[in-house]
Amino acid sequence: MSDGATRCGFVALIGAPNAGKSTLLNALVGAKVSIVSRKVQTTRSLVRGIALVGASQIIFVDTPGIFRPKRRLDRAMVSTAWGGAGDADVAALLVDARKGLDAEVDAIIAKLPEIRAPKILILNKTDAIEKTSLLRLAGHLNARLPFAETFMISALTGDGLATLREKLAAMMCPGPWLYPEDQVSDAPMRALAAEITREKIFERLHDELPYQSTVETETWKDQPDGSARIEQTIYVTRESHKKIVIGEGGRTIKAIGSAARPEIAEAAGQKVHLFLFVKVRPDWIDDPQRYREMGLEFPRM
Repeated sequence: MSDGATRCGFVALIGAPNAGKSTLLNALVGAKVSIVSRKVQTTRSLVRGIALVGASQIIFVDTPGIFRPKRRLDRAMVSTAWGGAGDADVAALLVDARKGLDAEVDAIIAKLPEIRAPKILILNKTDAIEKTSLLRLAGHLNARLPFAETFMISALTGDGLATLREKLAAMMCPGPWLYPEDQVSDAPMRALAAEITREKIFERLHDELPYQSTVETETWKDQPDGSARIEQTIYVTRESHKKIVIGEGGRTIKAIGSAARPEIAEAAGQKVHLFLFVKVRPDWIDDPQRYREMGLEFPRM
């Protein structure tokens, strides 16, 4: 569809780490396009998910959680998040209603006036909060910065998402769609496959493996039987981290592969044979090439 009746635009999902942006993005799109983890700052680059609501195509941009950066990777992620918000047609601040107006949210709100796009407030995880507390929180946040709209939703249960979708669809600008009707993400399949494996690493080794690990899809070969042979490398910064990922007798890396394989197959729409390798790359976190591959600008010290 590309006639004058169609609408299209970008909605940036911004917020503190673990506000639920990736869960919300996947729910709004109706497919897994961004990885989810209880480990903070899981999303590192801009992830775009595409949803159709009537004649409107909404391109959701899942940004890295905004926090006080301490390292080079942190600074790159925060810069990317604000860049994504600045380029959007609508900036949606997602707030964990259970945490409320904490220091991280307050710092984001203080910077939001720099964004020219209309701003909406989304209170997430409302299924765990009493209605009176929600209304009080919404009032406090709108007192700090008047939002064009306020929504109360649960990304996990789907409560309130239909209303949110409809309102955002109406806020999109008239114009042709930017993506085909059946496309749900602009991420290459190799990149999405690597992200799925990284999610499984976080799920399995949340308390053991430090933040500095990354996954790259090295090869993707379609086989004569229609399946795909995929080789991925998990990069860590220390030999001790490599041992953690592999696990005793290779049990941990086998479990990671077993968890990632069906999700990659579902996303790719074909059977996959997944082979995982672990390598130590001490300086990957300071390698400009790695940042480019993650879609991040390399911040100079």
